[in-house]
Parts: sequence; structure tokens; C-alpha cells
Amino acid sequence: MSSAQRAGLATVAGAALLAGGLLMRRRRRWDLTDRTVLVTGGSRGLGLLIAQELLRAGARVAICARDLDTLDRARTQLVSHEGRVAAIQCDVSVQEDVEDMVRQVRELLGPIDALVNNAGTITVGPFEVMEVEDFRNAMDVNFWGPLYAIRAVLPEMRRRCRGRIVNVASIGGKLSVPHLLPYSASKFALVGLSEGLRAELAPDGIQVSTICPGLMRTGSPRHALFKGRHREEYAWFSISDSLPVTSMSAERAARQIVGALRSGRAQRVLSLPAKLGALGHALFPGLTADLLGLVSRGLPRSEGDARGRPVKGEHSTSDLSPSWLTTLGERAARRANQV
Repeated sequence: MSSAQRAGLATVAGAALLAGGLLMRRRRRWDLTDRTVLVTGGSRGLGLLIAQELLRAGARVAICARDLDTLDRARTQLVSHEGRVAAIQCDVSVQEDVEDMVRQVRELLGPIDALVNNAGTITVGPFEVMEVEDFRNAMDVNFWGPLYAIRAVLPEMRRRCRGRIVNVASIGGKLSVPHLLPYSASKFALVGLSEGLRAELAPDGIQVSTICPGLMRTGSPRHALFKGRHREEYAWFSISDSLPVTSMSAERAARQIVGALRSGRAQRVLSLPAKLGALGHALFPGLTADLLGLVSRGLPRSEGDARGRPVKGEHSTSDLSPSWLTTLGERAARRANQV
């Protein structure tokens, strides 16, 4: 056989493998029509936008959140998108709350076909002002909350030999960012749980997807918690969260997350900066740490040993934020029920 013939056979084989892979992905792709999907933290921000995307795809959607007023506004907003909606008050950091919420969803909408773990919390500030309680709170919401929800929906999914779970982690679960240590530590834990579960649950017909978004324009900084020089911390965080170069549209992120749910994709990192950061850290972890060390030098320094209580973003405004630099973030906040 000549070299040209071998090259031709290799090309044909490669094309066949590619076609087979595409066919397999299409076969795995879910039709969301009349499926029941539970979205935690679905009353505002990214969770609300995910719920809207699911309703457009024909799903029945349940959302949960802690704040009843925000939940009521979200319910009204979602009902305007034709489809069946349930909105249930729940603190995902409390296991009994989660189990009761899941029971209510089943009673209202039927068996849960898919779970999107989106609820989260974030505390911003240097390590020296963080208390153990700040780390515990982050773990309670960002790790234990998803675990409680997974445990609540899993028995039924196993009995039916089908189901999908999407865990919305963060690029902070791939590389740890200065002044976000409680958040990053909890998201690293969630990524580990999610990746391990995908392997364990595959024989049961359940697919688990791990989503690692970078910065998104959701308007969420106003609900984040800030410590140390909280106004300066809020300024850098909210500006980074708003600029088009550093952040992505939350609507685009929601579409990609629903796409990952439908395809059963193992993992997806959202936004080009996040992809570059994850790749750079995987290939050159020492260099990434050195670069983040330079970033840390430019962040606000703490004043003495002043730890104190965290302050919400909406109470940490300054001349820099809100300003023209945060315009896109402010617009996103209004669209996503953040104000």
C-alpha cells in the first residue's frame, strides 16, 4: 500500500470517528420538553436566566431561594414565559430544608428529571480578615448545598435509570484567586465532588456535568459580602464583573449551561479568559501562581487586624462603583431581578 493510500485511509477513518462521535452526542442530547428541572438559587442572576432558558425549551421548572420577596418576583417573571413553574423558599445550607423542598417539587411538578445546582455565596477580602466562619459559610452553601440536593434527587433517578445533574462551580474551582479564598476553596470541593460523581453514576444512566464560569455580568456583586476595606474591595470586584473584556454575558452563559445539560457534556469552562486561565494553570502552575501574586499586590490591603463583619455590596458603594465602569453590570442587575 502506497503512502498516499495510507493517508487516504487514515483520513476516512478519522472522518468516520468524528461522525460517530457527533452521532453519539446527538443521541445523548435531551429533549427538555415536559421534563422537570430543579434550579437552586433560581430567583435572580444566572439561576433565573437558566430557568428562563429551560422554560423556552419546554421544561417544567422549579426554582428555590432563601429570600421570599425575590422569589415571588422571580415567580411572576417566569410565569410570563409560558410553562409550569414552582417557586419554593429554601435554604440550601440546611439539609432538612432541601429534602422538604424536593418533596414539594415532586408533588407540584412530578418526578425530577434534572438538577441544576446553581445557588452560591461569595465573600471577598484578604485572607487575614477572614474568620473560620467565613470558610464554613462558603462550604455550607457552595458544597454542602449541592451535596444535599444531589442526595435528595438521586434515589428516584437511580430507580428510573436516568437523570442529569449540572453543578455550576467556577473558574475559582480550577485556580484559586486572591481575596476569594473561602469561595475558591468551596468551589474546588464542588469540582472534585462533581467529577467523581460523573464516573460513579454513569453506570446508573445518570450524567453529571461540571460548569466552571469565569466572571459574568449578572449584577450579583451587590449581594456579595466584602471584608477589610470593603468599599475598595467592592470597587475592583464589581468593575471586573462588568467590563466586556473580563466578563461574559450572563444570558450567553445560561444558554451554554442549558446546552451542557442537554448534551450531557462532562465539563465546560465558560468565557475565553477563564479558559486561558484554566489552561495556563494546568500547564504552568508555578507561573500562574506567580502572576496571581502580582495581581494580589494590586488589591486592597487590610488595615491592621480589623476583621469585623462582612458588608453587603449594596452597602459598599463609592465614587468608582457604581460608575460608567459598571454600567453593563447595573443593566444586568435590573434584567436578572437583582434590584
